[in-house]
Amino acid sequence: MSLSYLAQEAVNTTSTSKGFGAIGYGLAAIGPGVGIGILVGKTIEGIARQPELAGQLRTTMFLGIALTEALALLGLVAGFIF
Repeated sequence: MSLSYLAQEAVNTTSTSKGFGAIGYGLAAIGPGVGIGILVGKTIEGIARQPELAGQLRTTMFLGIALTEALALLGLVAGFIF
């Protein structure tokens, strides 16, 4: 095999595998997106039921959103690595 053939194969391989990272990140973002939707919906429901706990529920909601977004960032990093 010639060196130019190997170089051409390397270029072809990297150009086709770039799309898989985007697909993987898209799939990895589905879970956190659904999780945040459920989290915010349940917090709003809780605030509507007991308005006096709004501050505590809001604080807990923001902590939950931060932890759920960490999953989306892990999916982004995994897309770049693999």
